[in-house]
Amino acid sequence: MTSVGLSSAAVPTEVSDPINARILAVSEDRLPGFVEEPFAEIAAATELPETMVIERLRAMLEAGVIRRIRQTLMATNLAPGALVAWRVPNENLDAAFDYMFREDPFSGHVVIRSTDAATPGSVYRLWTTIKVPSAFSMQQHCEFLADKVGADAFRVMPAKNLFTLGVGHVRRRGLEPGSRSDQPGRVIDTNIVELSVLEWRVLTALKRELAVDEVQPHPWRERAQDASVSYDEFIRVARSLHDRQVIGRFSTFLEHVKPSATGERVTRYNGLFHWRVPPGREIDAGREIGRHHILTHAYWREGGPEFSNVNVMAVAHGTDKALVLEHKAAIDRHLAEANIPVLYTNVFWGGRSEIKPSEISPVIYADWARKVGLDTQASA
Repeated sequence: MTSVGLSSAAVPTEVSDPINARILAVSEDRLPGFVEEPFAEIAAATELPETMVIERLRAMLEAGVIRRIRQTLMATNLAPGALVAWRVPNENLDAAFDYMFREDPFSGHVVIRSTDAATPGSVYRLWTTIKVPSAFSMQQHCEFLADKVGADAFRVMPAKNLFTLGVGHVRRRGLEPGSRSDQPGRVIDTNIVELSVLEWRVLTALKRELAVDEVQPHPWRERAQDASVSYDEFIRVARSLHDRQVIGRFSTFLEHVKPSATGERVTRYNGLFHWRVPPGREIDAGREIGRHHILTHAYWREGGPEFSNVNVMAVAHGTDKALVLEHKAAIDRHLAEANIPVLYTNVFWGGRSEIKPSEISPVIYADWARKVGLDTQASA
């Protein structure tokens, strides 16, 4: 492994450090698609030397302030995915959380949520995102997990469309409620793209998170070796995947729930907003909701009768609960101004939370199924 010879000793690692904040405001979610030289791009956007960008990112990664650095994928275009709400007895809740996070490679976000007891669906406390390669069954996978964790019910909510997708916690600090773009949110479809064996090999090498000593110029050279292709071929395939819209962004992910070693938190409150709008207005509502800068995710999902038939959902983070609710109220007012009726709305608040990339490889799924004794042939 080559190295740029930088040391992270005595380098500031807090998000509040002005240079770190300047870097993170770009590196969290401002590098869309495949980027051949991501650290040079961050340096150019922040007007800082690339050596300084690398030094700071390495230090924050070593300190655990940054959880991971990786090329993300548009996983919804590579494997069918869903948000799944689980009804688990309270005495099993923490054990179920641990199983989903530690034992299921296909679960991504794992969150324990709460809301007012009178809210429809309040008994569904455990929420996860799940990706299951298209050759296999999401229903069978969830039934397997339900048996493992003692869930007596679950609701699978695949995304029909996405309207915003970008973390950017640092750049969202200090946003005024109602801050929004001039243009409606983009409608992102969830059609599955079929990949060749070569494309899967490159993609598997590309998406693996970077180790500290891989945070350096030309980070993909050794990944090309991992994929057993030349560097030029690796870049060609990666750019082709970018053109086919299966590459997400190059991103640094912060530890946004747990405090850092010095007690600093990037965010404290995580609100999952639910709206029910009239059938046929879901995309209109999603595009208006997707304008709002505070949101990290917004999508059309069908909550079903368990959740009073909500059909548009979004996520916002913040350090002040009242301010998160002010952002929600501003979105509600905007929907009214746009003549989009809201028939019902609520908020589910996040508590204990862990996030990891969902595995999406069909080869890895087949190997995992054999190991855990899941008969995938029975679902065919």
